[in-house]
Amino acid sequence: MRLVSFRAGDGEGWGVLSGDGVVDSRRLGADAPASLQGLFEACARSPGLPARLAARAATQAPSPAAALELLPCVPKPGKIICLGVNYVDHAKEGGNTVADYPTLFLRCTTSLLAHGAPLRVPRISDKLDYEAELAVVIGRRTRFVAEADALTSVFGYACFNDATLRDYQRRTTQWTIGKNFDASGGFGPCLVTADELPSGGVGLHIESRLNGRVMQSANTSDMVFGVARTIALLSECLTLEPGDVVVMGTPAGVGYARNPPVWMKPGDEIEIDIEGIGVLSNPVCA
Repeated sequence: MRLVSFRAGDGEGWGVLSGDGVVDSRRLGADAPASLQGLFEACARSPGLPARLAARAATQAPSPAAALELLPCVPKPGKIICLGVNYVDHAKEGGNTVADYPTLFLRCTTSLLAHGAPLRVPRISDKLDYEAELAVVIGRRTRFVAEADALTSVFGYACFNDATLRDYQRRTTQWTIGKNFDASGGFGPCLVTADELPSGGVGLHIESRLNGRVMQSANTSDMVFGVARTIALLSECLTLEPGDVVVMGTPAGVGYARNPPVWMKPGDEIEIDIEGIGVLSNPVCA
């Protein structure tokens, strides 16, 4: 299935993408949870639920997707754990080395941005950079899982733009502040369940385009720490819960490493394209 989150009246809803439209979850039967978070938890208890919901969605006439106000595909994850320097070429272009343990930092939910929503250049900085990344959404409570079993914890995958204010990233030895400006982390366009993609999201072409110009082009097979190994390592330290998000790092070609540097500016359009998932697109505004 391909799922989207959207604003529904005063609350949030979710639905199944069908062609160019969306089938609202409220039309999928009494066992369809009211929230996406509820869906993650229900699927952990009943692994056959996604197939049943997908079959019902296929019998429904979809509503136009363009009429919906999309939200980040997981609007309020409990945790957003991000990997840095997880592609060798990206590490080299920034003068970094890849260690034998992943470089990790956290994002806040207020930093998330829906597909199509404006990515804003803040008034205090013009050093806004793009980063194409694969996002992994956890589907079951996970602690001390072996790498061989870790992919059973994955609910699905999405595109992510880990947009970063580079000057603020480098103001401290930690990267947190430069990675957490409001509405800077594009997350979409949809959440694709794990059964629709290669195991571990391996072998997918990943690309960023700024105003149609290809800036990054790589393959998820180039990640140093793959999805299974990352989940296993994280689970040694903390409990991963349904709806948590793990963002898997970016390949070479980011703006700050270019000569001269390339920053996103008002009027630009940034796209993150991952094979099998889709295109996450955001206009850049002042």
